[in-house]
Amino acid sequence: MERRYEGKTVLITGAARGFGRLAALSFVMEGAQVALTDMREDLLAETKKDIEALGGRAITLAGDISVEATSRDLVAKALEAFGTLDVAINNAGIGGGFNKLANIETETMEKLLAVNVMGVFLGLKYQVPVMEAKGDGAILNVSSVAGLVGSPMLAGYSAAKHAVIGLTKSVAGELARKNVRVNAICPAFTATNMVMDSVSEMRDGPDAAIQRIVSNMPMRRIADPQEIVQAMLWICSPANSFMTGHSLAVDGGLSAV
Repeated sequence: MERRYEGKTVLITGAARGFGRLAALSFVMEGAQVALTDMREDLLAETKKDIEALGGRAITLAGDISVEATSRDLVAKALEAFGTLDVAINNAGIGGGFNKLANIETETMEKLLAVNVMGVFLGLKYQVPVMEAKGDGAILNVSSVAGLVGSPMLAGYSAAKHAVIGLTKSVAGELARKNVRVNAICPAFTATNMVMDSVSEMRDGPDAAIQRIVSNMPMRRIADPQEIVQAMLWICSPANSFMTGHSLAVDGGLSAV
């Protein structure tokens, strides 16, 4: 196991399940100390317990990432506990289910924008000044392949993830001369809780839904979460020192065809 993050402080939102939890454990295994948030306080506590079992250090803050105080207080707690902030991963997000645009409830769309867009914006608002002041850092925003291409039946989710890419490119331009890199990762369908929960709601059942998804994937499978997290580890690492403002598709070729 490489130790690319020895002594580094890594902040991760949405750290109770899915990419966030696996990323937290993976960064810790490479030497990082982590500051974590999620709405699910019980599952967040489990993530912290598992990190401590690995001999790692973690501080947690349960909260809604669409509420400004959550981002503000998490950065403050990270600085208080660890003295610095080196990497931030704005991972927290929600799906809106599969639906034609005209059938999307207005409050569902508002929630998608609040969590998936405002959550990233608020994270950046408090992460950026810390990294800008010290002249070093890496920020990774979790978008989606749905943020790169049109996504029928996922219009609200796709719109929100396109916005994440817009934020990423804009802030990358603001910070490039400050040696702070800002990138986005764009996974396709992955075997996370969010995806599996969505397909379980399909009328013809999850197995049929997965088969439909896989039939449109050039690699004829969905991703394993570890494949996405390995890309996260590389994107944020010092070895990737000249990439900023980029939206990296880790999608089994879906956006290429």
